[in-house]
Amino acid sequence: MRQMNSKIVLLNELIELRKRWNSENKKVVWTNGCFDILHAGHVFYLQKAKELGDILIVGINSDRSVQQLKGKDRPIVSEQYRALVVSALQFVDYVLIFDEKSPVKILEQLKPDFYVKGGDY
Repeated sequence: MRQMNSKIVLLNELIELRKRWNSENKKVVWTNGCFDILHAGHVFYLQKAKELGDILIVGINSDRSVQQLKGKDRPIVSEQYRALVVSALQFVDYVLIFDEKSPVKILEQLKPDFYVKGGDY
């Protein structure tokens, strides 16, 4: 999937990019979720998140972590396809698939300027 879309990255790539963004005084926005069935509410929410900064990174829960969070019948759409769809949105700069139920460890390493969650959290 990486070959199809350069917006889908690994954590170590984001950490290196973050160093550059810091030197350029760019504001980094992080949000995350399952995005199992992408709908207009997701699109609106992600667009608003982007307005907070220069770089929008969207963390996507892996298939395994979605099952842990939502049950054995989820996800409906695989992590690779969910990442591809989210990365296709023009205002999303990068997508990271992560395997944990919570992105706390990623946030500690990446240190975004803003952490945005939808109204349901």
